[in-house]
Amino acid sequence: MSSPFYSTTATHHRRKPQSIKEQVITSVCGPIQLDIDPGPNPRPVFKVLAFGSIILLLFLQFLPATHFRHPSDRLRNWFPFPPTLIKDRAFVEGSSSLKTEKDGNDGMVHIVSWMDCLDLRLLAVLANSTLSSSRSSEMIFFHFFIPNGIEDTVSYFKLKVLFPHSNIKIHGQEEVKEAVNTAISGVEYSELSFEKVAPFVIPKVHQYLKKFIYVSPSVIMTGRVEELIGIELSNYAVAAAENCDKKLSNLVNTDVLDAIQRSVSKPWVSETPYAKNSCVPDLNVLLINARKFEGDFLQAVLWWRKVLNQSERNGTENTAFVLALYNRYLKLSDPWLVREVPSLEIINSSILINYDGPKRVCSKFGTDKVGEADHGKIWRGYLPPLADRILGD
Repeated sequence: MSSPFYSTTATHHRRKPQSIKEQVITSVCGPIQLDIDPGPNPRPVFKVLAFGSIILLLFLQFLPATHFRHPSDRLRNWFPFPPTLIKDRAFVEGSSSLKTEKDGNDGMVHIVSWMDCLDLRLLAVLANSTLSSSRSSEMIFFHFFIPNGIEDTVSYFKLKVLFPHSNIKIHGQEEVKEAVNTAISGVEYSELSFEKVAPFVIPKVHQYLKKFIYVSPSVIMTGRVEELIGIELSNYAVAAAENCDKKLSNLVNTDVLDAIQRSVSKPWVSETPYAKNSCVPDLNVLLINARKFEGDFLQAVLWWRKVLNQSERNGTENTAFVLALYNRYLKLSDPWLVREVPSLEIINSSILINYDGPKRVCSKFGTDKVGEADHGKIWRGYLPPLADRILGD
């Protein structure tokens, strides 16, 4: 008796008999073969070229970007970067290609500006007004100290799209703030505005900046800035215009000031009585020669703040800076005073005017924009044509 398992297995492995038609074809034509050629065997040289192409495409990913697109642009338009961007890329990466002579003068007009709250419109107006008013715009070099510094490459790219042939370098603020915080640590009434103290600390941190012009970002430059850099400072480290609309007696109690002058012997305290009706230096634009710094300016500011106890007084934020500079700066002529713009006469006669456009105000809750309708229109004339599209809101 045959096994059921054997019968089932044999049934599965039994070959299907050929039909009569298949037997005839096989006997006449022979076995049927598939008409498929074997795959090609490329030459070794082509394998090497293919591998090399893959490596080349891989390295192309490391080339600088050629186009720029604003992240908030709903149309997703692409703007080509200018050819000079690759050359200037080092300026945003923190390295400096400036070549200075032995005396520290590289022939450039260095303009430094510090911004606590990032507002690229102000920087664009400052840069454009300065460049358009200069006879030698290629000699102007901007140093912008912004909150995120070299990490904010997008801001740098935006400025370079607007000013492709200009010299712009983005700096971080960490080193300067660290130097200030180190100096004021443990000092009573030591809270300082970084924007006001920055021009006096920056040359200590960035020592290649020997002679430069500090300009507040809220300034429109309508005169030739190269004329300012050419002024000889003699033995002074700072030059500033005077605002005679404000007097020293408006900032500090003159009786207290006289008592300090008679009883205290410090390098930053005047040896002669303070002139009560003396004008106040304008800190918005300063010409600075770092070689002449005596190294005690920040100490003088901190000392005056402590003595005057300014943390409990209102409206005297600049008093410590004014007293620290008393009789220690070169007085610039009146055209270098930053003026408001209430009349056409002032616009035509002034080299520097206050920015009259909207500004961003920073707080711990974020950044708010001041309404444009509450301001003037002069700033619009110095805003580059593509600024609205590139800078966004």
